[in-house]
Amino acid sequence: MSAKQQRGEVTSDLLLDAALRVFVASGEKGLTVNAVVQDSGVSLGSLYHHFGSFDGLIATLGHRWLDRLLGELAEGLRDSENAREGIAAAVRAYLTFVQEHRGPALLLHSPLADRKSMTRGTEFCDAQEARVSEVSLWIRLRTDSGELAPLPPPLIESLVMGPVVAVARRWLSGIGDVDLDEAARLLPERIWRSVRA
Repeated sequence: MSAKQQRGEVTSDLLLDAALRVFVASGEKGLTVNAVVQDSGVSLGSLYHHFGSFDGLIATLGHRWLDRLLGELAEGLRDSENAREGIAAAVRAYLTFVQEHRGPALLLHSPLADRKSMTRGTEFCDAQEARVSEVSLWIRLRTDSGELAPLPPPLIESLVMGPVVAVARRWLSGIGDVDLDEAARLLPERIWRSVRA
């Protein structure tokens, strides 16, 4: 990698890290171009040069952390010996990610992310194709083997991830009535019962 490319990566990382800090500190309303430029110390021109637009910066930030989350889910599935273990691994991986990366998890579970995924769902799936495909393939193989209920992969995914996402959102909201460690112990078996063959 050339020195110019390295500087470009450093600048991109400064902007992405600043956008996340601003979002965590100020919420969506405080997440403005000026706030990110000021926090990062990077020029407005550099932001547009690297991301094309402020929306491009926010999309890249979302993709970065979603890719990491999906990667951890896929790794848990990959390392499991059967469907039941895979479900437990996916639940643990998701809740561990939320606990260890609260700021990115807040972003990924925010109304901002919801709006973007609703209006650009196909774009998000395309950007995460390798990760999404790996999870879908795992589900399809376990369905074909008779371990999982004969349902379309998106329904299996919804049955597995729906409760986990709901618990994560509740914990992130700060209500304080959900223990993620307890959820990681209790949810896998309940979820397994809903998706087993």
